[in-house]
Amino acid sequence: FAARIAGLGLRCVVAPLQRIVPVPHDARALETAKGLVFTSENAVPFAGPGAGRPAFCVGPRTAERARAAGFVVIEGPGDAAGLMPMLQDLGPGWVHPHGAHLAARLPMPGVVVYDQQALPLPEEAAALLKRPAPVILPLFSPRAAALAAAAVAAVGPSPRPVRRPPAATTATTSRDPTRPRTTSTPRPRSCGTSPTPPAPPPS
Repeated sequence: FAARIAGLGLRCVVAPLQRIVPVPHDARALETAKGLVFTSENAVPFAGPGAGRPAFCVGPRTAERARAAGFVVIEGPGDAAGLMPMLQDLGPGWVHPHGAHLAARLPMPGVVVYDQQALPLPEEAAALLKRPAPVILPLFSPRAAALAAAAVAAVGPSPRPVRRPPAATTATTSRDPTRPRTTSTPRPRSCGTSPTPPAPPPS
């Protein structure tokens, strides 16, 4: 995300709110599955070699990771709700490897392969949140949003969320909105020079 907005002249502070940690799991269940369903790229490294097996992936970023691991990918539209209709007639034998904090249940057995451990807000990011200037916090999963809300509440007044229109999100964002990241987990980026959010409508 920081790379995508690098040309806007905003100051960005990388402040991870969670880290991905593998957990003990039934690797055999994944290895012998007919196919896998990935709703996060974080699960791919813990799912074993693809070896040409099929895998449904929630969106392009997860699909890219799964292809690199040797899976034959069927790519979804970018969110779990859009992926769900593609899974209804799969039949038995499919498995969903996922994190300990799951945003959506799918119609097949699941295996927890990693945990999303909360991290404290870095001091630099906390200092920015205490200032009166607007701060942009891009969030890409429900858990990241919950952790960010708690972190912001601990250092200052509650933020006013601004939701991007769906069309704009689709056009400019290639990242899976349902998942945290593996090597760099969902993280708020504090941009102190960002435009002021629109004022609420008059009552």
